[in-house]
Amino acid sequence: MKDSYLNDDFFSRLETLALNLRANLSGFFGGKHLVKTYGQTVEFSDYREYMLGDDIRRIDWNLFSRFEKYFLKLFTDERQMHVQIFLDCSASVGKVNPKKGAYAVGAAAALGFLAVHNMDKVSFKLMKGNRAEDPFGVLVGKNSFFRAISSLEDVAFEGDTDIAECVTTCPNVGSNDGLSVIISDFFTDSNWKKAVDYLTYKKRQVLLIQVISPEEQEPLYNGRVSLIDIESSDLADARNMKLRITRGLQLAYEEALRDMISDLKSFCNSREAGFLSVCTDKPIEKMLFGELLKVGIMA
Repeated sequence: MKDSYLNDDFFSRLETLALNLRANLSGFFGGKHLVKTYGQTVEFSDYREYMLGDDIRRIDWNLFSRFEKYFLKLFTDERQMHVQIFLDCSASVGKVNPKKGAYAVGAAAALGFLAVHNMDKVSFKLMKGNRAEDPFGVLVGKNSFFRAISSLEDVAFEGDTDIAECVTTCPNVGSNDGLSVIISDFFTDSNWKKAVDYLTYKKRQVLLIQVISPEEQEPLYNGRVSLIDIESSDLADARNMKLRITRGLQLAYEEALRDMISDLKSFCNSREAGFLSVCTDKPIEKMLFGELLKVGIMA
């Protein structure tokens, strides 16, 4: 039976959440995110003195009658943001371990649902090889989202992915108008840091979600094994090797994994980007309700 997280119960449990995006993003008119600029909503925010050229229709005449000075009413501004979800479709994410791939798809779908549920726009960028495919375009509203999500479950995980190339060559990334999420296991030789730098240069809020399986977190292999890189089509590739797994080698792997996650986290912190490493044995809802609340993405 095909692994899948996408059903009515799953999405109904997400309806109490909202994406918490930075207030200094510009976005588009007509959304639900309060920003620091003043706008034309009905929610009062503050007063300021009238200046030449201001709209006289916004003068508060009650204050004028009391202080004989002109004051303008200022109202909050709400914007619609664009949430872009870059999903790594390499073989290491979902070819050997379909549950890991389904988890990555489920995390992408959950974030996409939260975007449209809160009147934001969402687009899914499927990273394959050195390019990011955009099969659905920009989705607005739940109807278009659910039409697209049924196809997202059928994504094929194969080959290798150059995360940096996929992100930096992706058209219509936008600037200062929303959240960019990269979902991957980050088991790659590509320069993923370049992708983060590019998105922060574009003034987008950035979130990296690393998805790993329990077997990758704590492998139980021992004795002599042949390790074959699933993303390599050449059996003579230097990444393929025969090893004798000892306790010392297991400890070295665990230390290397910790160093990798620490590097991801520290680099994201240096760029004011969010980072989360999650194991597929943790329910997606717990990841959203718990871990993403800690990094400030959920509200």
